[in-house]
Amino acid sequence: MGQFILKTDTAKKVINIELEGTFSNEDGLKSIQAYQQTINPINPSEYALDIDCRKLNVTAPDVVPLLEGCFIMFKADGFQKVSLTLENNPILKMQLARLGRKAGLENLEITSTVQA
Repeated sequence: MGQFILKTDTAKKVINIELEGTFSNEDGLKSIQAYQQTINPINPSEYALDIDCRKLNVTAPDVVPLLEGCFIMFKADGFQKVSLTLENNPILKMQLARLGRKAGLENLEITSTVQA
């Protein structure tokens, strides 16, 4: 089951999202709904979006279209920058980078961390 935590840091103008586990379509739809409620009161073009994917599993093929829709939504919302932080997971990094390119998200930055 996929889990998510959304936090708005108005002082730093950052929306922080933590993703964990394996998302089903239902989990994805719940996270999108929570995301939309989080960004409604702000102007996304003044904010950065920081997504922690270190505990996220590779997305199953049937959920990929939903994830791609998220990238398109992030682009449409117009964030200053979209940052993804992953653990050293080349497959997930390739998957997310490909979806970001496909959605035309040019301000996407993917960082891999190595857990010691």
